[in-house]
Amino acid sequence: MRVLFLGDVVGRSGREAVQDHLPELREQLSVDFAIVNGENSAGGFGITPDIAEALFDAGADVITTGNHAFDKREILTYFDAESRLLRPANYPADTPGKGSGLFPTADGRFVLVANVILRLFMDTSDDPFTAAERIVEECPLGYGADFIFIDMHGEATSEKVALGHFLDGRISAIVGTHTHIPTADHMILAGGTAYMTDAGMCGSYEGVIGMQKEAPVERFLSKWGRPRLEVAEGPATVSGLLIESDDATGLATRVAPIRLGGLLSEAFPDF
Repeated sequence: MRVLFLGDVVGRSGREAVQDHLPELREQLSVDFAIVNGENSAGGFGITPDIAEALFDAGADVITTGNHAFDKREILTYFDAESRLLRPANYPADTPGKGSGLFPTADGRFVLVANVILRLFMDTSDDPFTAAERIVEECPLGYGADFIFIDMHGEATSEKVALGHFLDGRISAIVGTHTHIPTADHMILAGGTAYMTDAGMCGSYEGVIGMQKEAPVERFLSKWGRPRLEVAEGPATVSGLLIESDDATGLATRVAPIRLGGLLSEAFPDF
């Protein structure tokens, strides 16, 4: 199976880049299932029902989120109505929506997608290790799920790497989001799980993690006032990766980064 993941979509430029590239990526790379992190797609903070529908129409099978999942008030009821939009699974039980789901591919196979938020340098949440393990134990690879993907949304690289090793051999792929910077450590771990610390963002790299550079710089320079953050303008880079799995085991066989457009050097799978 081939699963495509695109990192945090930031603002209009990121949305438009995903809408432009995702349909052709699905066709060109023979993608069976596509996942997009959309938590920054509405002006850099949150997601709206209309934006979610546009990403689904462009070819996203599932949208994951993170700490900005509920920034837009109008998304609250949509989370309960749309199972393909996920929020972190380790949020309190009464939080709207779900943190994982089992989704069919066009040819009848099933992909388990889960979204967890990490804890180092982040707001308090339940234990992501326990939450991820519980989800995997309830629907193990090869016994209900043909592919298991986890979006781990967090700041600390050490926490992300540790979670990857904790789940290695039990899931197909685990990929980080939130920092908006693509890391160069895409690999297949010893047990057969595809891993990348951060997929990067789908947005403009002309600013500071997707925002116009002036306000973030001023926030670091000054101890008073908080200039308003605005989404960076300029051509967006579509950042993500492609994972290919063994149909017999569900474990990864190949993984490659994707970077298209904008300022970053291009990367594209050769398989």
